[in-house]
Amino acid sequence: MKHIEGVNDFVVKLANVNGTGSASANHLFAKAIFRMGIPVSPRNIFPSNIQGLPTWYEVRVSSKGYLGRRGGIDLMLSINPQSMEKDVASVEPGGYFVYDSTKPLAQHLKRDDISYFGIPLTQMCMREYENPRLQQLLKNVVYVGALAALLNIKFSILKDLLSVQFKGKEKLISSNVHALEMGYQYATENFNCPLPIRLEAGGNAAPHIQESEHILMNGNTAAALGAIYGGATVAAWYPITPSTSVVDAFSKYAERMRIDPGSGKKNFAIVQAEDELAAMGMAIGAGWNGARAFTATSGPGLSLMSEFLGLAYFAEIPVVLIDVQRSGPSTGMPTRSQQSDILAAAYASHGDTKHVLLFPATPRECFDMTVQAFDLAEQLQTPVIIMSDLDLGMNDWMSPPLEWDDNYRMDRGKVLDAEGLDKAEKWGRYLDVDGDGICYRTLPGVHPEKGAYFTRGSSKNEMAVYSESGEDYVKNMDRLLRKFETAKAYVPAPKTHPPIKVKKLKTKKKLGALFFGTSASPAYEAVEMLADEGYLIETMRIRAFPFHESLDEFIHTHEQVFVIEQNRDGQMRRLIINECEIPPGKLTPVLSYSGTPITARMIADNIRKALNTQSAEVVALHPETV
Repeated sequence: MKHIEGVNDFVVKLANVNGTGSASANHLFAKAIFRMGIPVSPRNIFPSNIQGLPTWYEVRVSSKGYLGRRGGIDLMLSINPQSMEKDVASVEPGGYFVYDSTKPLAQHLKRDDISYFGIPLTQMCMREYENPRLQQLLKNVVYVGALAALLNIKFSILKDLLSVQFKGKEKLISSNVHALEMGYQYATENFNCPLPIRLEAGGNAAPHIQESEHILMNGNTAAALGAIYGGATVAAWYPITPSTSVVDAFSKYAERMRIDPGSGKKNFAIVQAEDELAAMGMAIGAGWNGARAFTATSGPGLSLMSEFLGLAYFAEIPVVLIDVQRSGPSTGMPTRSQQSDILAAAYASHGDTKHVLLFPATPRECFDMTVQAFDLAEQLQTPVIIMSDLDLGMNDWMSPPLEWDDNYRMDRGKVLDAEGLDKAEKWGRYLDVDGDGICYRTLPGVHPEKGAYFTRGSSKNEMAVYSESGEDYVKNMDRLLRKFETAKAYVPAPKTHPPIKVKKLKTKKKLGALFFGTSASPAYEAVEMLADEGYLIETMRIRAFPFHESLDEFIHTHEQVFVIEQNRDGQMRRLIINECEIPPGKLTPVLSYSGTPITARMIADNIRKALNTQSAEVVALHPETV
């Protein structure tokens, strides 16, 4: 049997039971690899119940610095009988299967093309510890110790991490270190360690990713910090997975950074509303009153907020919404990831509305774009929606450290103070004096006599006076469309990468690929795979809606363009067709909507099929089960 080999380039998956304490042990495993200076990308795949169902933790190790999912499993550690049959089936031929051998492995779980490593985890822990809960918790730490030996993780790094995690709790440190030693010793005494797949500290590390220049961070925490640094003082929300941790993190940081040093009073307000409608209403009210306000939600909450989003669009009130997307439709699968709110967000509410959307791809962009979103909301006087997802929001990603310019000043847009109102020859809330569709607004109480107006969700004229005149309505709607065109110069432009060199082209057809958000990393990897096979595909990462004119140029300079996204209906593709008036046949969808993040292999395979080709190097994989 030919074994899979590789240094700092493989995929490990850990299968356990939800609610058994495996999350902290799995995180310890991933963080140890990161501390070795090796690019790593962990993903937690967990059910939406509290405990009892299967949970997985997938760790991508890539010397080239790929942070998306590759597809396929090289080493599977499975200690959950519920999922073991599927876990065995998911291992690549030539791969490795580690399991709890306290009970013999059933015959139907044995394959001839993978290697098995049995470790009596339950037996070892029952012998060593009397407390049943401790037996369960430390069993996870034992398997981390065994993996350290099998994969060549420096044991000292694991000890250091435990010392930091349990600082001041010496008993916990000693018991966890002992559990690590049990697993490590068993593996070294019973198996040839390390395996043909192994880790080497600093070996073959990607030149653009070094441990000293990166941190592990999730997108929800980064977005919360962006809200802090972007000047947000009001958060109104209703808990919903996977966005809850955005406001949790905002609350934690606000308690440290939004306290008046003189009086000790809080300079922020966080309100848990009775539902998503009320949360958005509160945020809009705060924005109308001059505060920088936001809310966070996921797909079901976005649906409920649609009418209020329409009100903010038509009344032109700044507000920021962080949408951490999950699988739909309706309540969907709360702990699964998708990019399936694109159309619902772009055209939220009834009637003719178009909302500004931002598409972060990394925690660093979650931070930067959240800061920018508050400026955009006030510059454009409109809702701005940040389109994150569960994969980005709740998983740890290697990211450059967040940076901040102390010279930054909030851009409040066209706001008239008392002096400005006195100087204005004529002021109307919805009067476009600059021709860019953006009117001048006032904040309550800035002038004793001037600047007051009725904020109307219904139709009105330029002076904010109620009107059912068709002429007034058309004039206002045309101005809002003009403002949306103006927004193209404000939002982040798409990013392109230099074409990959291809030694021998297999087609002269000019090919392109469009993607956004968390589809980006696996898309880049897939493009590199196909370049090795002779297919040159130029790329563009979309970062905002409205679309920049360069998107239209990119599409028109390529004969066939693949649109890579994680939903069933190709929502980004449909948005591009609708907004840019592109012939549908020119845009080929590459779609994934299983709820688990898209993989590079899946993208490459779909592009090959679309090109009516199949690489000789493609290996048939056992079907992925989650």
